[in-house]
Amino acid sequence: MPVTDVAIDKIKDMIISGELAPGDRLPKEAELAQRLGLSRSSLREAVKALCLIRVLDVRQGDGTYVTSLEPNLLLDAMTFVVDFHRDDTVLDFLAVRRILEPAATALAALHMSDDDITELGQLLGELEDSPTVEALVANDLQFHRKIADGSGNPVLCSLLDSLSGPTARARIWRGLTQEGAVAKTREQHSAIYEAIAAREPELARSWATVHVAGVEQWLRNALGTADDPTTPDLTAEAS
Repeated sequence: MPVTDVAIDKIKDMIISGELAPGDRLPKEAELAQRLGLSRSSLREAVKALCLIRVLDVRQGDGTYVTSLEPNLLLDAMTFVVDFHRDDTVLDFLAVRRILEPAATALAALHMSDDDITELGQLLGELEDSPTVEALVANDLQFHRKIADGSGNPVLCSLLDSLSGPTARARIWRGLTQEGAVAKTREQHSAIYEAIAAREPELARSWATVHVAGVEQWLRNALGTADDPTTPDLTAEAS
């Protein structure tokens, strides 16, 4: 293994074993390098790499610390990587979202607080009758992010947040080209909200599936892949 990879693994082992806990400060560079049997240069490269994925945090003049290791922080690196997707992989991201988002919506129907449900309903009323595509997508992202947060599962919430980049592009494209997209979004958001407010998890799951599958099916049609034998029948799956 490259020396830097060895250094990364050794620091990782210290964290996994509990020798270094979230928020702990790492020993000074010379001390840690000697302790791990590494050169100081390889240790520095390992620290840089672990900072990029938010495992470590270098504070100038203070030292290097283990971060909180919270899911939203660690999965932020995945968001960065997802941004490099190719346009022809948007469908793959939407397919993953179709799996995760209905589950988050069903959990929100069980765990979301009454105050958060009220705020979710208020979001529905914030959209103008004839919004711009940008306003529509921004409201849509906020609506779904609040539901994901209401699921009570921070890992699921962070995963969905990381998928919002490429899927948001698809929604913008849909808003620019598909007649009735605004009305359909309003109708489906209202149905999702009402199911959550009624504490009906399976109904909420079904409406979320219809909502995401609609975007996915539209994009498949736009890209000319709807007749592909490997393409699932999303309409049937959502019903």
